[in-house]
Amino acid sequence: MAIFRQYVAPLLIVFVFLFALVAVSSRIFMPMDMAAPAPIESIPPQIQNSGLYKPTNSHKATNLPPSLSALITGLNDEST
Repeated sequence: MAIFRQYVAPLLIVFVFLFALVAVSSRIFMPMDMAAPAPIESIPPQIQNSGLYKPTNSHKATNLPPSLSALITGLNDEST
């Protein structure tokens, strides 16, 4: 067990660090369009209305008091 603790475990840690370093550094050698971060896009409307996304009034469903409903739904013009 001492061999694992003294030699194998530190060697595995160093290998994981070196692998991560190579993976991150490889972006330098990629073409410019691949080295950029992934674009962030909004959710398409057909996904929102497909039946998988159904917003609910959870504060009404759980019978929370109005003072706590702002924590769930956020502040609106009426609650100020």
